[in-house]
Amino acid sequence: QVQLVESGGGLVQAGGSLRLSCAASGSSFRINHMGWYRQAPGKQRELVATITSGGTTKYGDSVKGRFTISRDNAKNTMILQMNSLKPEDTDVYYCNAEGWSGRYFLPFNSWGQGTQVTVSS
Repeated sequence: QVQLVESGGGLVQAGGSLRLSCAASGSSFRINHMGWYRQAPGKQRELVATITSGGTTKYGDSVKGRFTISRDNAKNTMILQMNSLKPEDTDVYYCNAEGWSGRYFLPFNSWGQGTQVTVSS
């Protein structure tokens, strides 16, 4: 079982910045894709950004040019740097990781508990 813990959410004014972190822990695992998603109450979960183990990134259209995703494969951590934040970025942000774990390296897909980001106008 791979656990993900997010940190770094909070309240910021429009135009400001926040940095979200995600740390993976467990035993005998290897992560392939990692990503950030966000979800507001009553809405579908939305892609924010993803990154492969090789560093290939993908961004949602609404955050391109403002957010940057990065990861440290050796430390199993991921960062989302969010700049030029807008009120519409207000959401709960979730960390996601996919890969293989355990004695037999079975596939896993884990989610963090979520961290609230609130952008005031």
